Amino acid sequence: MEQKEKFISTIQEGYTIKGDSILLGGAILNGECLSGNNIKVPLKTLNRHGLIAGATGTGKTKTLQVIAEGLSLNSIPVMMMDIKGDLSGLAKPGSANPKIEERHQKIGVPYTPNGFPVELFTISQEKGVRLRATVSEFGPVLLSKILELNDVQGGLMAVIFKYCDDKKMPLLDLKDLKSMLQLLSDTGKGEFEAAYGKISTTSMGTMLRKVIELEQQGADLFFGERSFDVDDLLKIDQEGRGMISIFRLTDIQNKPKLFSTFMLCLLAEIYALFPEEGDLDRPKLVIFIDEAHLIFQEASKALLEQIETIIKLIRSKGVGIFFCTQNPTDVPDSVLSQLGLKVQHALRAFTAKDRKQIKLISENYPISEFYKTEDLLTSLGIGEAAVTVLNEKGSPTPLAATLLCAPKSRMDILTPGEIDELIARSMLVKKYNEVVDRESAHEILKRKLEQVTQAREAEEAPQQGTPVRKSKEKSVVGEILGSTVTRQIGRTVAREVTRSLLGILGIGGTRRRKSLF
Repeated sequence: MEQKEKFISTIQEGYTIKGDSILLGGAILNGECLSGNNIKVPLKTLNRHGLIAGATGTGKTKTLQVIAEGLSLNSIPVMMMDIKGDLSGLAKPGSANPKIEERHQKIGVPYTPNGFPVELFTISQEKGVRLRATVSEFGPVLLSKILELNDVQGGLMAVIFKYCDDKKMPLLDLKDLKSMLQLLSDTGKGEFEAAYGKISTTSMGTMLRKVIELEQQGADLFFGERSFDVDDLLKIDQEGRGMISIFRLTDIQNKPKLFSTFMLCLLAEIYALFPEEGDLDRPKLVIFIDEAHLIFQEASKALLEQIETIIKLIRSKGVGIFFCTQNPTDVPDSVLSQLGLKVQHALRAFTAKDRKQIKLISENYPISEFYKTEDLLTSLGIGEAAVTVLNEKGSPTPLAATLLCAPKSRMDILTPGEIDELIARSMLVKKYNEVVDRESAHEILKRKLEQVTQAREAEEAPQQGTPVRKSKEKSVVGEILGSTVTRQIGRTVAREVTRSLLGILGIGGTRRRKSLF
């Protein structure tokens, strides 16, 4: 009895929060959930990042749902990387059942089903709001990282971007970039070298092949217009709830180049465009990356370096990043050391190697006189977790085995009909899914090219029936170089496009506007 009283005192002292917080569940001691001893995480420290880990089927995704719901109810927008495709149920209320009612009775809080405002996003052929970025906005530094160019090739890419700016030629999609590389490898090489120095045909060929490789993974759907406005990720609905933006990535998890491109662009733009906020009472945006082990296993070296750098610096922008993965060892130590909140679901020890790993993982948690941590991590049930968070002073709270609350939203995916209904109501779908076919740059340039080609053929037509000597075919970019309409478009886009290196980040290629991509 004395141990129980001491445990209750420790939990109440460690988890008493003055400001706003999110309820995770109730503390457990010796298999008993002690009603009224709630485990909470303060909103103030949610920009210190976090980790949700555990073996398959232990409830990681449901924990992620609970935290996302709590953020939304506190008017904090959420972004979620949905790798498995099982997070769309946040849009619909859950349904009570005897097990859920029993769980919440043990915790000492009622269960209230609730749906949340959700936007579905995609960078592929999935249904949802289409996310795009232009090549110019992406910039030469970031693009070189994605293509894994060497220093010489990366420098050449930067010069090509400068050349396009000087010539007022916007690089909007991968077709533009390929055309430019082809032009400079052939008919445009002499003009380029006269003003910018010698270029290697071998390097140009290598760069072109890498662009084609990126295109084959579906990046042609990502690069282009219309660029996404960052303000559309920070929406609050009419009831004061933060918008939950779910990025549907189920069909690109086996395309590491495309996934790295998307993630690098996302993190770089958020860091570049969000103002410095210092220590806020609550974050302005929280990002959840589900199945994060897929990122760290498949991502390029550039993405890993970028994540490490962003994690260290983005806190001051009011942004928190949470990784959801199967094993904490999936996350590099340099990233893991930056994560303040840790929710560890059960781990399974089937081999001697597993047992050694669990022992190492247990050392990442505060020492507790109430638990033997490595035994706790293997004995947790489904929907239970070992939790430690940062308190409002920034210090780790006592380790607590926790019976977690059930999500208020549906613990299943939306049906195809429900997805169609959600998309039909979305204002962002109407805004972004009209591919710039209206008076898009692509259509204008294509039409102008036809006019330029016709005019050129007329000029070269024989005066007295002499044979026509046709000049070499130029690339699309080369053909439109002299176009008045194109020059005007180029001026407009070039004025908008600014690329600067962001100090130690090595991030480039953003224009200073309120745009995510």
